[in-house]
Amino acid sequence: MAGEIIRPMERADVSRVHEIECTCFRSPWSKLALLGELRNEVARYLVMEVDGVICGYGGMWVLFEEAHVTNVAIMPDYRGTGRGKRLMLAMMRLAVKNGAEKMTLEVRESNLVAQRLYMGLDFEQNGFRPGYYSDTGEGAKLLWNNDIQQTLDREKNT
Repeated sequence: MAGEIIRPMERADVSRVHEIECTCFRSPWSKLALLGELRNEVARYLVMEVDGVICGYGGMWVLFEEAHVTNVAIMPDYRGTGRGKRLMLAMMRLAVKNGAEKMTLEVRESNLVAQRLYMGLDFEQNGFRPGYYSDTGEGAKLLWNNDIQQTLDREKNT
């Protein structure tokens, strides 16, 4: 979309990414944890900018053939326009580029909006982690996409 770019996260982005964390999550990661991810050789983080403003970001760890999504967030004012999907597709492309074939993530059992997004990208539930979120004791659905290249190929043709 015009004025929208997705690029690798840099050190200078950490303060804004932390603001997004604090806005979007009950238990946000600290700035120190986010800085640590920039030094983590298996971590891959992307930011989404709209007209020069970082409005979202996503991170994952890529280990062998698997990518484990650690965080995905879009600021509330920027939601509902397909940005979450575009960010996830960019993460999938980056994962494939780094050798991943599969992608996994945990999602709050109450987060139906995110679940719909992931299901639309061919994620399927393959497990449940009771009490996963310490802030509320809520469980997490464990979702997997076992062929991210197939999803990318399908999305290219839609």
